[in-house]
Amino acid sequence: MRPVTTYTVLSAVPEELKRLPELAHNIHWSWDQEAIQLFFRMEPDLWEETNHNPVKMLGLISQSKLAALAADDGFLAHLDRVSQNFDNYMQAHNRTTWYAQEFGESEEKPEIAYFSFEFGLTECIPNYSGGLGVLAGDHLKAASDLDVPLMGVGLLYQTGYFRQYLNVDGWQQEMYPENDFYNMPLTLIKDEDGKPIKISVELPGRDVYAQIWRIDVGRVDLYLLDCNISENSDEDKRLTAQLYGGDREMRVKQEILLGIGGLRALIALGLEPSVCHMNEGHAAFMALERTRILMERRGISFDEAASICAVSNVFTTHTPVPAGNDFFAPELMYQYFGEYWGRLGLERDNFMSLGRFDPNNMEEHFCMTILALRMSTYSNGVSRLHGEVARDMWKNVYYNVPLSEVPIESITNGIHIYTWISKDMSDLFDRYLGPRWREDSPDTSVWERALNIPDEELWRTHERRRERLVAFSRRHMHTKLINRGASLAELERAKEVLDPDALTIGFARRFATYKRATLLFRDEERILRILRNDDHPIQFIFAGKAHPHDAYGKEFIRQIIHFKQRHDLNNRIVFLEDYDMVVARYMVQGVDIWLNTPRRPNEASGTSGMKAVFNGALNLSIIDGWWAEGYRPHVGWAIGRGEEYQDKELQDMIESNAIYDLLEQDIVQTFYDRGADGLPREWIGRLKAALRELGPVFTMDRVVQDYTRRFYHPALLAYRRFAEKDQKPGLDFSKWLTKVKKVWPEVEVGLLVDASNGASSNGSRQVGDQMSVEVSVYLGSLEPSDVSVQLFEGGIDFEGLIRNGQPHEMTLVGDGESKGWYTYSVSYECRETGHHGYTARVIPSHDDLDRPLRLNLVTWAQ
Repeated sequence: MRPVTTYTVLSAVPEELKRLPELAHNIHWSWDQEAIQLFFRMEPDLWEETNHNPVKMLGLISQSKLAALAADDGFLAHLDRVSQNFDNYMQAHNRTTWYAQEFGESEEKPEIAYFSFEFGLTECIPNYSGGLGVLAGDHLKAASDLDVPLMGVGLLYQTGYFRQYLNVDGWQQEMYPENDFYNMPLTLIKDEDGKPIKISVELPGRDVYAQIWRIDVGRVDLYLLDCNISENSDEDKRLTAQLYGGDREMRVKQEILLGIGGLRALIALGLEPSVCHMNEGHAAFMALERTRILMERRGISFDEAASICAVSNVFTTHTPVPAGNDFFAPELMYQYFGEYWGRLGLERDNFMSLGRFDPNNMEEHFCMTILALRMSTYSNGVSRLHGEVARDMWKNVYYNVPLSEVPIESITNGIHIYTWISKDMSDLFDRYLGPRWREDSPDTSVWERALNIPDEELWRTHERRRERLVAFSRRHMHTKLINRGASLAELERAKEVLDPDALTIGFARRFATYKRATLLFRDEERILRILRNDDHPIQFIFAGKAHPHDAYGKEFIRQIIHFKQRHDLNNRIVFLEDYDMVVARYMVQGVDIWLNTPRRPNEASGTSGMKAVFNGALNLSIIDGWWAEGYRPHVGWAIGRGEEYQDKELQDMIESNAIYDLLEQDIVQTFYDRGADGLPREWIGRLKAALRELGPVFTMDRVVQDYTRRFYHPALLAYRRFAEKDQKPGLDFSKWLTKVKKVWPEVEVGLLVDASNGASSNGSRQVGDQMSVEVSVYLGSLEPSDVSVQLFEGGIDFEGLIRNGQPHEMTLVGDGESKGWYTYSVSYECRETGHHGYTARVIPSHDDLDRPLRLNLVTWAQ
């Protein structure tokens, strides 16, 4: 039955404990070990039962227990310490934060909006599916630590992703329990009259409404839209029911809500952003809405408004395979944007061309990644290798630009250390690295001190975490077996799985087929020989979810279950069901080896292996994603040498054999090679080397600093410059760019003349020789100040093309013989031997134009 009236019941806490609700509602506690210990101390069993949800725990804990805590001097002292630490964190003086020190001052309000389809902040807010969401959550936390003026925008899903369990055959099943937002660290945003603030987006034939929830992430706020409200039909209420659920039509509706609705929500809250960051293409419609708003405010065209907005749009792509990007059929786009493109002043085909490789192909689907690339000045992949892959994937968007210069950069992912490191290891770091590992994690001098950690302390700390992982695995399996109705014998066996002293290898990730979870079992005879070595025991812990519609991924899970049952290896191979942030934390904190077997180059980055490093584990991985940058022989192991194969069967055979060889000939021996003191000295040396060399690189602090220095702050300055004098600089720039685009076909590159001296009789040069080149260019209606003329030179490949060429800026030396013609010249030094060549090009140039190649306005010498 529907209620006549609704109301919210809040926990009643004694005056002595009045800070608890405030602390519980800001998830800063999720990366403050003292705060976690405080909540655990209140009621350990209830803390676990609520999935580490302090808000729900405060609502369930008995009043008598609260009264006892209010009279407990020890607890009150603990509460006072946590409260003081929280206050110090939230009220840090401007000059003490990284952002203020880097740029001179803190911002008065959040200026940067970070849009993401999912956010993985903590296990009690299941609003994530995997790596993309966890990365987004870590990004917000690091932005808070650094005081970057950022806010998050996303959707709030009633059932999150899904909860996983396995049937008796090992086949994945899904459950969709509903989230109770009122008993989570969330706040419904209301107006002065106490009514929820709502926004709407237009869908065919109706408006859909959403209310706005806020999550306090330290100093950063995350705003999430929720459509499960009375103003909507049952169909539209389901718009925020499930993450990655439904069909293509549901996806386009959700992405309209995220991009268009998300921006409207910020404006409704008085928080219109200066810079917008699209974390994946899901939010790309935001760029259209931002453009539409400026068009209507200033009465300017779509092209003019888009050119102004683009200077402060940032886009990050995470997917190195085409199938991972959203493409929508033309008919679906016509259905949902048939009225919207008119508000942009565009015809249907002009609108559709924004998301197509070929604007003239009416059958081509609309791609969100292409839209985001075209509407942003700053674009990046999430590792160096992924940057290369992305430039190749999207090179046809920039068909006039050399592959090496396709304007997609790279910022390699990292992790929020304080969320993922164990308390045991963080205490060790406090003792031997000093407080600066928390305050300035990218500082290499901090991690040099890892060499000072005594071998025995480091190893005993890691052994404790392995023991806790084994204990957790037993409890976890016991609980899942009870839920499945297992026999008493099965429940008893679950209490004895795994050996707390054995070499433990972890594999946990999304069960997509390219990640090859079953590669380890390709040669059963060989892996069985390794697993049945009682003198040097080895065990594997698996975890991960397959997408509900991915039968192949589910089959991988079933194969692992059947393998261990068929060969009676239940004590040596464990699959932990319902992979989430809790399972992930125990695994990265307790395993000895983190195994990663993607099919290169399909892993954009990956971050689980980074988390393992900070907890004293080593990586055994294909050289893909982040490991292509992180691998050195003394910090872990590489499977192969970065080869790529056309024959997948051959690849699987070679790389599975490489794993067996490494295990048999190196890893197992190194782990069990103990001195008289029982310490594996060589292994410990690798752990220290990994901390020393990888520690300062793969932190989320470094990542957010990179984004801020390279993208956010330049974009913020450009936005503010364009807003000066009633937006005159921005309007002037947009008119200039409109003119340049219109007359660009007039531009022509004429004859190139080698004006150098000293060539040999056969035309060859020597290293150190100066080359001088002149070129004539025709600019038509443009002035020399509108363009940059460049010599593009480099080595010649076997196809006769310049590969990885370098541009050299040419100088205007005079007018040409005819009107509109100009002569440019440049001198440069020959630096490398080999077969070289050059050509010339013209690109637009303006003081306010950053990354001009993204415009694809390039005229080359013919």
